[in-house]
Amino acid sequence: MTDRKIALVTGAGRGLGMGIAHHLTQSGVAVLGTYLTSKRAASEAAGPDLVFRQLDVTRIDMFAEFATTVRSTLQESFGAETFDYLVNNAGIGTYAPYATTTPEQFDELVQINLKAPFFLTQALLPLINEGGRVLNVSTALTRGVVPGMSAYAATKGAIEVLTRYQAVELAERSIRVNTLMGGAVLTDFGGGIMHSPEVQQLSAHTIAQGRIAMPDDITAAVPAVLSDSFQWATGAVIDLSGGQSL
Repeated sequence: MTDRKIALVTGAGRGLGMGIAHHLTQSGVAVLGTYLTSKRAASEAAGPDLVFRQLDVTRIDMFAEFATTVRSTLQESFGAETFDYLVNNAGIGTYAPYATTTPEQFDELVQINLKAPFFLTQALLPLINEGGRVLNVSTALTRGVVPGMSAYAATKGAIEVLTRYQAVELAERSIRVNTLMGGAVLTDFGGGIMHSPEVQQLSAHTIAQGRIAMPDDITAAVPAVLSDSFQWATGAVIDLSGGQSL
């Protein structure tokens, strides 16, 4: 058996999810990460404290089977029956002007950004320790408006509301549930739009710190947010946007 804390991080095969996984392992937390298509990157990153399993978060019908996989992986890799932290990081961003957003685009965003964390957390609840943590991921676009991101921002606004309900309904098990609010960050999210110097400059004008985030600006804070130092925070939106759209 292990006395280490264990985290499950979705979408950990690349981007912010990979960064979160690395910072957690560096802080002494063992991590089970999920990936969808980034098998090679996941294999290269894997080690004694970081293991990966494939998960398609659109396949809600497979969540019960995935929970069984999580249980066996915890036993095989970490000598544990349960885990402590769930980070619902997997998500997509779609740029589409409100007037031309299609039902298909909307449904995909809802499926991945809202429905998946809702039901994945539900499926994994029996495996989360008493006093555990759930960290959902939102965006500063719920506070400031960027035309073309209405459907994406709406799903993330719903995540912030869901977090508050989860915080109340899971409190009987002393599980704290919070939202991490990110902002403009240099990753390949949304097709890598933030790699455009023009987009970076436009975004920087909306951020109090005067620049977009590097991945570590956000991911390095996650171990602290999940730790006992934040044990009295629940139902909160933890702003790591650099002061975007204040």
